[in-house]
Amino acid sequence: MKTTSSARITGTGSFVPAKVLTNSDLEKIVDTSDEWITERTGIKERRICGDDEAASDLAYEAAVRALDDAGIDGSALDAVLVGTVSADYLFPATGCLLQERLGAKRAFAYDFSAACSGFIFGMGQALAFIASGMCERILVIGVETLTKLTNWTDRNTCVLFGDGAGAAVFERCGPGEGLLSVYLHSDGSLSDIIMLPAGGSRTPLTPELLAAHQNKIIMRGNETFKVAVKAMESALLRVIEEAGIRQDEIDLLIPHQANIRIIQALGKRLEVPEDRVYINLDRYGNTSAATIPIAIDEARRNGRIGPGSIVVIAAFGSGVTYGGAVIRL
Repeated sequence: MKTTSSARITGTGSFVPAKVLTNSDLEKIVDTSDEWITERTGIKERRICGDDEAASDLAYEAAVRALDDAGIDGSALDAVLVGTVSADYLFPATGCLLQERLGAKRAFAYDFSAACSGFIFGMGQALAFIASGMCERILVIGVETLTKLTNWTDRNTCVLFGDGAGAAVFERCGPGEGLLSVYLHSDGSLSDIIMLPAGGSRTPLTPELLAAHQNKIIMRGNETFKVAVKAMESALLRVIEEAGIRQDEIDLLIPHQANIRIIQALGKRLEVPEDRVYINLDRYGNTSAATIPIAIDEARRNGRIGPGSIVVIAAFGSGVTYGGAVIRL
């Protein structure tokens, strides 16, 4: 989808829980080591929700920061869109909880499930709502509390995930600004490579399924890696072409923070120098829908990007879903 730059980011915010879980801590839980985790994933530590913290709590903190950065309050919003697979409840939507908490009384709100691609899918929705004239200002949030869905006896998956939230305010803008291109795609034929098997209407929970950890994340790691690299590369090449930019014009590449080898492979394939590829995976792990907005917020606040910067993003997640976007700040 090529745009006429009708939506731009006017504020960002992010939030992670205070509790840190290091690789050394994981060595005491499962048969693993700091060296093994670091070599295969690039992760050194991740943030973990407390028992009294839920997705809406993390999302609220990120949202408040984004609204403050944009210089508005919740009453100025037309919509609150929340990408998550680890919401407070199956229903009501976490977006509705946030709408009330933020005082966004005239906004409509809902959740959507695109897993790790969630924030990019939310950007696409925001662009469509703004371009159609339905909305002027939209808050998009990516938030996950995946450690609550993690099987802590599975050494292959429990080392990967962390909790966090990122948010951005999108507003109408003119040509040559904001979202220069957005691409969204899904492939349901690969729906079983990353999933949470039990707890839905297909397989309601039973004591036996709970005992077998079927209410926790499962992933076919090797297959996921291969598909993720190809999918994100194709999405990136497409949005770069649609945006009409050269690869050497990219100020910062922000890939989904899932695995250091995936990130490095994408950087090499796009011929983007290492110093223009953003990585915070080592500190947060894979926060799914939150990885992209957390990285955008951090990069803005630490001076890596600013007004006029061209930022290219891509993500891949369960579904499978994947996509990319080119943003001129």
